[in-house]
Amino acid sequence: MSSVAPRSGGHILVDQFAVHGVTHAYAVPGESYLDVLDALHDSTIELTVCRQEGGAAMMAEAHGKLTGQPGICLVTRAPGATNASAGVHVARQDSTPMILFVGQVRRDTRGREGFQELDYRATFSDLAKWVVEIDDTARLPEILSRAFHVATNGRPGPVVVALPEDMLTASARVPDARPYAVAEPAPSADDLASVERLLTSARRPLVVAGGSRWTAAAVEDLIAWSETTGLPVATSFRRQSLFPASHPHFAGELGVACEPALARCCAESDLVLLVGGRFAEMPSQGWTLLDIPNPAQTLVHVHPGIDELGRVYRADVAINASPGAFLTALRRTAGGDRPVHEFADGWRARTAERHAERLAWSAIPDTPRGRLDTAHAVGEITRRMSPETVVANGAGNYATWVHRFHPFERFATQLAPTSGSMGYGVPAAVAAARLDPARTVIAFAGDGCFLMHGQEFATAVQYALPIVVIVLDNGMYGTIRMHQERHYPGRVTGTALTNPDFAAYARAFGGHGERVERTEEFGPALERALASGLPSILHCLTDPDAITVDRSLDAIRRDGEGRTRR
Repeated sequence: MSSVAPRSGGHILVDQFAVHGVTHAYAVPGESYLDVLDALHDSTIELTVCRQEGGAAMMAEAHGKLTGQPGICLVTRAPGATNASAGVHVARQDSTPMILFVGQVRRDTRGREGFQELDYRATFSDLAKWVVEIDDTARLPEILSRAFHVATNGRPGPVVVALPEDMLTASARVPDARPYAVAEPAPSADDLASVERLLTSARRPLVVAGGSRWTAAAVEDLIAWSETTGLPVATSFRRQSLFPASHPHFAGELGVACEPALARCCAESDLVLLVGGRFAEMPSQGWTLLDIPNPAQTLVHVHPGIDELGRVYRADVAINASPGAFLTALRRTAGGDRPVHEFADGWRARTAERHAERLAWSAIPDTPRGRLDTAHAVGEITRRMSPETVVANGAGNYATWVHRFHPFERFATQLAPTSGSMGYGVPAAVAAARLDPARTVIAFAGDGCFLMHGQEFATAVQYALPIVVIVLDNGMYGTIRMHQERHYPGRVTGTALTNPDFAAYARAFGGHGERVERTEEFGPALERALASGLPSILHCLTDPDAITVDRSLDAIRRDGEGRTRR
């Protein structure tokens, strides 16, 4: 160790980034970690400077979703950390690897409630997989190695690392750690034999793909296995890029505003093979599709996190494995990749029927609804974009049009928060474009959703990222208004919005902006936005009454009034 040159804590930290393969970091600068910023000056890591810590954290989370490697976020003390907490929550619920580095007060002032002091262990203990404060500069390689391992292994998730300011400026002689490695638990021979046995006797099986730890190769294995066996494959909430929508074995998405026929298909299945996901509240349609704790269906649950197996559902076969390891092993077994089952022909007929129902459900209506029809706008994007286009969105009723009418065809092309966090779409789109500036990236946002992190449009301009943001403006917090009219009809409080000219907003930042009021205007406006080569906003004025894909706000209010009278 004596041959190792002394380095400051900030420089040791950035050197560990290099060791662990970090290529990008997302940050809002702060005086609490100046030594880290100094180390980044000479680093090859691409630093994206953001406008608000919540946006930076969501960019890091989107980076983790797209790459499977921890997204790195750097923020300053307490206000920066609490702003970033929304992105940490997304990473937690979405099972995304991410590491948030937070500045901290000097070690000799802790406990006095100094300027911007915060107890990060107490603050983040329910949000992160692990929270640690580094007291000793010499332990930076050790603790960062653990942080990368914790973030990526088992069920991935966020780690929070607090960095006392004087620890970063102190020097130490310490060697770098080795690069982190992800453990790949694999199914046993008994596990695979059990799956084969259950499939042999199943008449109405359904595969549900969800969660994280997927790779392009794992998706290809799932496609090939479904083709050989004839099994239908549904995706979990906002995991649609795990199976191509055009594939004849695609059964649909178990998400918000789920197709009723798919929900019935899942409820009536005699075997559910859940690969990678937790089957949480949204995909389970409010915990109704599988009984808790003992599902009526035979359940095979495959998950990389041992703590998730048996946490909610008592599976008939619980397999601790990543999706890739499970599917590779399954296809290598004697019966895993050949159509030998007695009921295989019945499976294929049922799969074809389910896919036909999905195609009908996701077909864009011939007649536009209102002056500007969101379904037709989504259709224009699908027609003009390649399957490699990344589509991002935040949370709100507007997203149901995207999930229903846009066919995701390629792995890692969907960026959407299963946590339901508003404001996600724009920063996620920025992260996708930073990773691959040549890739087309579209972000959808409601008017309320956009202004949660709309200032990150300035980040897109700063880095010349030609993302296209579709702002769907109905002048309200639409999802809340819908629930309001359903439960308290006619008593509208707190959901109306007065909005700016979002097209002018785009131009003020140096981007391209257009106002779209009619369906026929959308396609040409999209073409001009793409041709501009600039970050763009299309400000789309939608009908406030068109609150869901197939129901009006007036109809929901009338139903609410009827229940109130009864």
